[in-house]
Amino acid sequence: MTEHPLVLAGQYGSPYTLKMRGVLRYRRIPFRWMLRTSKWDDLPTPPVPIIPVIAYVDADGSYGDVIVDSSPQIMRLESEFDDRSVVPTDPALAFIDALIEDYGDEWVTKAMYHYRWAYEADIDKAGKLLPVSGDLNQNSDQAQQAYNFITTRQIGRRELVGSTPLNSPLIEASYERLLDLFTQRFATGDFLLGDRPGRGDFGIFGQLTQLVRWDPTSMAVAADRAPKVINWVERMDDLSWLPIEGDTGWCTLDDLPAATTGLLHEIGSTYAPFMIANAKALMSGADEVVCEIAGGTYRQGPFKYQGKCLQWLREAYAALTDHDRQRVDATLAGTGCEILFPSRN
Repeated sequence: MTEHPLVLAGQYGSPYTLKMRGVLRYRRIPFRWMLRTSKWDDLPTPPVPIIPVIAYVDADGSYGDVIVDSSPQIMRLESEFDDRSVVPTDPALAFIDALIEDYGDEWVTKAMYHYRWAYEADIDKAGKLLPVSGDLNQNSDQAQQAYNFITTRQIGRRELVGSTPLNSPLIEASYERLLDLFTQRFATGDFLLGDRPGRGDFGIFGQLTQLVRWDPTSMAVAADRAPKVINWVERMDDLSWLPIEGDTGWCTLDDLPAATTGLLHEIGSTYAPFMIANAKALMSGADEVVCEIAGGTYRQGPFKYQGKCLQWLREAYAALTDHDRQRVDATLAGTGCEILFPSRN
């Protein structure tokens, strides 16, 4: 594997790319970094045109499997590499971790997209910098064409992820509460589930790489409100130095940090009602998702992939033993998250 390392292909402005780069670095898994769509990108076509892409290299140096989607990428790595796992050994705690990761991937990403494409300074920066990540040799005309293309396309997609004038206050307030919860956590510890990072840490970290370090408006909020979160994101980018001994370092479900319990309440007041309403809209064929989030009304079009995410979480919940499922239920009771997993009785 060292002779033929994995290839991670993505972009600097992609939260999911930096999420997976952080995982690989932390786990000390050898990999070769590749800028997607650059002149060095010689990967075969992935199954879906999204980033990041992880390509496996065969013994002869040719490309083997090419996979996308960060959560399945993490779990495949877990099946192939033993050291420095990001999955807790306790199945019930691991399920809570997976729920937190999905919140990062599917809810916090709304704030990331919103801030980048709703404010002029952020739009201008993204329009100028994102295209040159794949091609540093663009001339001024090409750069302007790329700027016009990407800003027009991405602004036009804002409603798809819920970034509308109606939803903006809800999304931005949720981002600010997340910053406050992480700041609270850093008063006593460094990660959400103990002394080592899990899937949930990396899921939220990926989105925060853009929110607190890249996009001007959300960066300013973080600098004023949560400077510790900015430092945490900088640390998370490369945790290869972090000492980890075997399977130690995880907290227990009975001893969750207070801020992590608070985060589950935040998930229950935002992500959970959205995911349920989205699933109902998909099932009924409705053209709009409508739900109450943190005391306000949230509206957007239904999103098929997030319907699949809820299905996968429910399958993982059903796969738990009765004892572990009861422990998960006890942890989620009163958080609002329990609506995601209706009674099996």
